[in-house]
Amino acid sequence: MKIVESTLSVGELVKMAERMFGGLVKGVVDIKKNILIVDAALHADEEQKLLEQGSDQNNLWGINLYPEFYGTDDFIEFDSMINVRPSMHNLSRSVESEEIKTKIRTLVNKKITS
Repeated sequence: MKIVESTLSVGELVKMAERMFGGLVKGVVDIKKNILIVDAALHADEEQKLLEQGSDQNNLWGINLYPEFYGTDDFIEFDSMINVRPSMHNLSRSVESEEIKTKIRTLVNKKITS
């Protein structure tokens, strides 16, 4: 697992994807603290790491990054079991709030560089 302190290159994402799933890198974002953690087999592992560091569950969202689609709308997939949150009216694995999706995109675009 890697917490992206400043930035991470797409090239590094490609290497992570090759080691794990071939085409994607799992990640979790803390939309309040502006933290991105990547490179684990499960979103739940990344989520747990951020919770241990003081993140609030309500601010954590699971995503998948597809390095080959960097710079396109297909780069970020808003799909993870950790996103199922009936108490926040998010009833599916997808992030349903456009406001939260925008926050995630902004954060990922600052953290991942070409």
